[in-house]
Amino acid sequence: MKLSTLSLFLFSCIVSFVAAETHTWWFETGWVNANPDGFLEKPMIGWNGTWPLPILRAKKGDTINLYLINGFTDANTTLHFHGMFQNGSSQMDGPPFVTQCPIPPGETMLYNFTLTQHGTYWYHSHTSGQYGDGMRGIFYIDDTEDYPYDYDEEVFLSVTDNYHHNSDYLNPRFLNRYNPAGAEPIPDSSLFNETRNVTWHVQPDTTYLVHIVNVGRFVSQYLYMEGHEFEIVEVDGVMVEKNATDLIYIAVAQRYSVLITTKSDTSQNYAFMNSMDQTLLDYIPADLIVNSTNWIVYDDSAELPGQYYIDDWDADFDDFFLRPLSNQTLFPDPDYVVTIDVVMDNLGNGINYAFFNNITYTPPTVPTLITALTSGEFATNELVYGTNTNSFVLQKGDIIDIVVNNQDSGKHPFHLHGHIFQLIERHPESFTDLVSFNNSDHAEWPEYPMMRDTAYVYPQSYMVLRFVADNPGVWFFHCHIEWHLDQGLAVQFVEDPMGIQADPNQALTPDYINSCQKNNISISGNAAGNSVNLLDLTGEPVQHKPLPPGFTAKGIVALVFSCIAGICGIAAIAVYGMAEIKDVEHRVARDLALDIEDEDDEDEITQAEEGSSSGGEVSK
Repeated sequence: MKLSTLSLFLFSCIVSFVAAETHTWWFETGWVNANPDGFLEKPMIGWNGTWPLPILRAKKGDTINLYLINGFTDANTTLHFHGMFQNGSSQMDGPPFVTQCPIPPGETMLYNFTLTQHGTYWYHSHTSGQYGDGMRGIFYIDDTEDYPYDYDEEVFLSVTDNYHHNSDYLNPRFLNRYNPAGAEPIPDSSLFNETRNVTWHVQPDTTYLVHIVNVGRFVSQYLYMEGHEFEIVEVDGVMVEKNATDLIYIAVAQRYSVLITTKSDTSQNYAFMNSMDQTLLDYIPADLIVNSTNWIVYDDSAELPGQYYIDDWDADFDDFFLRPLSNQTLFPDPDYVVTIDVVMDNLGNGINYAFFNNITYTPPTVPTLITALTSGEFATNELVYGTNTNSFVLQKGDIIDIVVNNQDSGKHPFHLHGHIFQLIERHPESFTDLVSFNNSDHAEWPEYPMMRDTAYVYPQSYMVLRFVADNPGVWFFHCHIEWHLDQGLAVQFVEDPMGIQADPNQALTPDYINSCQKNNISISGNAAGNSVNLLDLTGEPVQHKPLPPGFTAKGIVALVFSCIAGICGIAAIAVYGMAEIKDVEHRVARDLALDIEDEDDEDEITQAEEGSSSGGEVSK
């Protein structure tokens, strides 16, 4: 099967795909000047001196040896392979202080694991801000069997939001007491394959298999084409029955594979649009281009059309109704239900945070995976993982329901590491009152639920996810809007901790240990780093204290003096306002530049006239 020659889809970046069972790659992080949207050149995080990052490709069953060299001089880094299960290799999953110690400057970590899935995935830094600054790329895993749908050529497409400032500028301004509402930074543009205004040259009567990934940090996007339609065949690595649609809604971190069949007539070119979900933005800057135009080009000599408009943004295909090609039925009733309420609120330092059940995720002193490995029988006790990590211990083989009650006014795309889940219910958006899940009064659940690893919940509404705890490890569950993760919208599942300890493949690698030691992080102990008394959490990192009820002492003093100042001001206005003003008419007339005569002036004129008639002098 031949690959597309489209320069559009960056095939010059694809790492060699060979039939070998082991792929060994060496990549060093560093800053590269780039101009993604054509409006501003800025530093982006590249690998081996180039950006965008390469498309990685391998087969199900292959072994990956990816050596990541931290080329930064002043920042740690990590790498997450989004959507990959990491069976038996939880330490390769990437989130710092969840499954690994961050890689310090100048050090190298080998990410070594075996691919157990197939489909469309991606990789990105899990260190705050870095994937928004460019450390991201597509990772495609071929199946060892024939693809279930016919196609002629294969292409890759990423969409993302883009900021003209990097994270070291944006993050401290976002998490700031002067941003008390927690308003997310507004993107400066959107990108289509890490650029804008792209031309995709196609052949007539050709079916393209297009793998689409939203690698953005904030904004969901709509995709739609003039005169063509998408046939959805895969979501988040899960093959599904074909579904045709004119409009796709893709939240950050989600993936779709679609079939696009071109026309026989080559006389016309067509618009291919990507558009930001404006409901996620607090305001729309006048210069923000929310609808970006790209082109499906049949004939270079033909005109490129203008923007293509649609009338109904609600016409996108609801992924809830996708049916897995495997015909996997609804998992049995849950053994354990984890109910988490999403709230955005301020703490005592004035900063707006995100909370699950009144806890904003605060990283522990020791990575949670280390605690699970070194706590012996205490590893089944959720307390050893800290009071501010929102940790849940799951038993091997249990059926787990995650009920997400979104008490916030915005959408949230949630991603579960280490698993795919069944989306068994997603309640519509509530525009008035908050709607929470009621186990005795809910919609009928589907027989063949849609399955994926990232799903969004509507505002003031809820969704229910179900999965099987069949992968021992520590797995993050978090909002994939990076701003919200930075605010603490995350929990972690410690799955079968005794199974983790019993598996020799879970033993920490030398590179892993080296990263911990270079960062002065203990390789044993509870969330506070205590390896003697595992239930003693003295010194553990915790969230800021809440805002005090009522007024603080300083607030009371400020209020008293403000009231005194206000009373004095009112008194001054009253005293001076009621005082008699001499010659008020004259003063007003002067201020208004009017030429009028008052009574005194008339008396003086009369006296002057009398003096003149008697021959006397009048002196003024």
